[in-house]
Amino acid sequence: MTTGGDDVRNGGGDDVRNSGGNGDPEPKQVSDIGLYGTAVLYSTALGMCVCGPVMLGFTVFADAPLLLGGILSTLLCTPLGIGLWAHASLERADNRRLDTVGVTATAEVTDLTAWEDGDDAGVTVALRVSGPGFRTFETTWKRSRHPALRVGLRLTAVVDPADNLFRVSL
Repeated sequence: MTTGGDDVRNGGGDDVRNSGGNGDPEPKQVSDIGLYGTAVLYSTALGMCVCGPVMLGFTVFADAPLLLGGILSTLLCTPLGIGLWAHASLERADNRRLDTVGVTATAEVTDLTAWEDGDDAGVTVALRVSGPGFRTFETTWKRSRHPALRVGLRLTAVVDPADNLFRVSL
């Protein structure tokens, strides 16, 4: 796999563009979070946003010794909850856009690289995404290990040709 936005020819003779520096939009991967995942994200975000103010309320109205915990929870958890809520909203909007205007594509696994970061571990999957209505592009997908992943595997993908927004299904 090459980098830096160079044009290369793959074995099929198609133009392949790598992301960056060539006028094509940078590919952006979207997770298919679904209804259950959305509900979990929103409820987690809501819980993070209200835990501090609830603790402060108990301090004021029930004379509970939670003042320091309430202040710290409010200052730390509320901004994180708002950020998680915003992230969930953007993921939902991107998924809806792919469901509306996305075209079916094929994502071929071209390379697998194992990674480990403390307690987290997984693989970086190099993909060549191709289909009708957009120029073939190469990108990476960082995910947990899966026994079905192997070089040469063709996965179903959905791509928004306007900005290379894509979602891969395994």
